[in-house]
Amino acid sequence: MKDKKFSFLKKKENVTYGIVIAVWIILEILLKAGMVSSHLEGLLVPMCYYAIVAVGLNLCVGILGELSLGHAGFMCIGAFFSATFSQIFKDVLPGGVRFFLALVVGVVFAAIFGFLIGIPVLRLNGDYLAIVTLAFGEIIKNILNALYLGLDSKGFHVSLTSVLELGMEPDGKTLINGAMGITGTPRDANFTIAVIMLIITLVIVQNLINSRDGRAIMSIRDNRIAAESIGLNVTKYKMQAFIMSAAIAGAAGVLFSHNISTLQATSQYFGYNVSIMILVYVVLGGIGSIRGSVIAAAVLYLLPELLRGLNKYRMLIYSIVLIVVMIINWAPAIIEKRQELMMKLRKGNRKNGTA
Repeated sequence: MKDKKFSFLKKKENVTYGIVIAVWIILEILLKAGMVSSHLEGLLVPMCYYAIVAVGLNLCVGILGELSLGHAGFMCIGAFFSATFSQIFKDVLPGGVRFFLALVVGVVFAAIFGFLIGIPVLRLNGDYLAIVTLAFGEIIKNILNALYLGLDSKGFHVSLTSVLELGMEPDGKTLINGAMGITGTPRDANFTIAVIMLIITLVIVQNLINSRDGRAIMSIRDNRIAAESIGLNVTKYKMQAFIMSAAIAGAAGVLFSHNISTLQATSQYFGYNVSIMILVYVVLGGIGSIRGSVIAAAVLYLLPELLRGLNKYRMLIYSIVLIVVMIINWAPAIIEKRQELMMKLRKGNRKNGTA
C-alpha cells in the first residue's frame, strides 16, 4: 500500500516537472522563431519568480498551516542583499559565478531574517505570524527607502539622511541610494535560469513534503496537540518550514533584482498588496497544492498583462477568471466530480496495467 502511494506521489511530481519543462521548451522554440512579442518575453522571468515565491508561501500556508503576509518582505531582503553583492563584485567576478554567489547571499540572508522572526512568533498559537510578517514587510521597505550605503578604500559607510553624510573617499561608490535604490545591477537573470530555479524549488519542496520531516510538519498543521503528545518538537519543525519558505522567497527576490537595472523598495514591488497577490495565487491554485501554485501564479500574472489592450474590460475579465477558478477549486460539487473522474482514471490505468 505504501509503495503504491509513493509511486502515485512520484507520478504527480513528475507531471509537475514535465509541465514546467514542456512550457519552457515550447516558449524557447517560439522565442528562437521570433514568434513571441517583446512585451510577452519581458513577462517570462517575472512569471517564474512569482511562481517560486508562491511555492514558498504554499509551504508556509498549505503545508505548515501558518498564515504569512510578509513574503514580499523576504523577497525584498533577497533582492537588496544579492544586488548589493553583485554591485560590489561586478568588475571582479564573471557573470555566472557572480549570480550564483549572489543567489547564495540572498537566500542566506532571507533565511536569517526568517529565523529571527520565527524565534518569538512560532512558539505561539494563533494569527501572530500574519501580524508580525505584515509589519516586517512594511518596516524593511521603509528602512531600505531611507538607507544610504557606500563603499570606498576604508570600507562601508552607512547613513539614514543623505549620500553626503556617508563621508566617502574620492574613490567611493554609492551602493544603495536611499529611495533611488540600487542602479546598474548586472542583468544576469534570464528565462532559462528562472526555469532552472523554479524546478530546483519544486524538487526541494516536494522532497520535504514526502520526507519524515514533511509528515511531521503536516501532522502539526492537522493537530498540534496530538503532535506534541507523541513527542514531536513542534517549534523545531515549524521553524524548519518557515525558514525554508523565507529562503525560497529570498531566491525569488534574487531573480527579481537581477532582471531589472534599477531596484527600488517601492510598494509596487514589495508592498503589502504584493504579499496579498502572492497569497491569492496560493489560494486559487489550491492550498497545499504545489503544482496549483505554479499554474495559478503563471496564469494570473500573465492574464492582466496580456489583456492590457482591453483597457475597459481588462479587470472585468480578470475578476471573472478569478471567480471561475475559485469555484472550480473550492465548490464541493465540482471537487466531488473531480475526485470521481480521478478514481475512474486510476481504475482505467490499473486495468490497462493488468491486461
